[in-house]
Amino acid sequence: MNRFFRLLFHFTYQEAMSCLFPVFIFGSLALSKLVEVPGIPRYDLLLLLCLAFQIFMIKSGLETKDELKVITVFHLIGLALEIFKVHMGSWSYPEAAYSKIFGVPLYSGFMYASVASYLCQAWRRLDVSLESWPRHRFVVPLGAAIYLNFFTHHYIWDIRWVLTAAIFLLFWKSRVYFRVDRERLWMPVPLAYILIGFFIWIAENIATFFGAWRYPNQNEGWQLVHLSKISSWFLLVIVSFIIVAELKHVKERLVGRSSHDDSVEAAQD
Repeated sequence: MNRFFRLLFHFTYQEAMSCLFPVFIFGSLALSKLVEVPGIPRYDLLLLLCLAFQIFMIKSGLETKDELKVITVFHLIGLALEIFKVHMGSWSYPEAAYSKIFGVPLYSGFMYASVASYLCQAWRRLDVSLESWPRHRFVVPLGAAIYLNFFTHHYIWDIRWVLTAAIFLLFWKSRVYFRVDRERLWMPVPLAYILIGFFIWIAENIATFFGAWRYPNQNEGWQLVHLSKISSWFLLVIVSFIIVAELKHVKERLVGRSSHDDSVEAAQD
């Protein structure tokens, strides 16, 4: 029992520290719902708050410049998806704002960026490593197909269940290892996807409750986000995880190549 509670405490602490950006966004949503700042629309205020917190994360050393690059990629990917989904009527941002593009407030990209922030932070804090990660030529097309399906299913068949089957086939041997205190633990990669997707679904319910956005069935009042959205977040988490993992691999190869070149130069000298 002592070991269990020691590991649980350490894991909870590291997870909480990894969730600073998402927690800040939820806190800002709740506070801005209760307190109105004169002269500035709520969505614009949220954008300024997110920008300020992002600067704080970098200046304080809580995030690295490399992690900021990854987060920026997620911000752009998420914003593109938001613009398309709002255009298709999947959800809406009913409040007025100066910082809206095609009906989407710019702060919304930070909600996707906060997922990337969590992944990057947890990867570093828990010393994450992957075993039996599939080859690049399989992983990247799968991630691209999952992302594109969020757009194409409005026009052709929704192939999410085909993609889900492909995920379990491709990752059935893959494990994610992480360090809790001084112990090395692991879980199957698909299970990690499911758990993260489930907790994002919970976060989505909190966000819609505070008016971050609104689904059509919530126009008359807040309702629980449909359970089917868990599958959407499961797939989006996979895209996020693939991007972070592939970028980590690219960085490792570049660092390895740089070290090799330095060794060769030293030997020649």
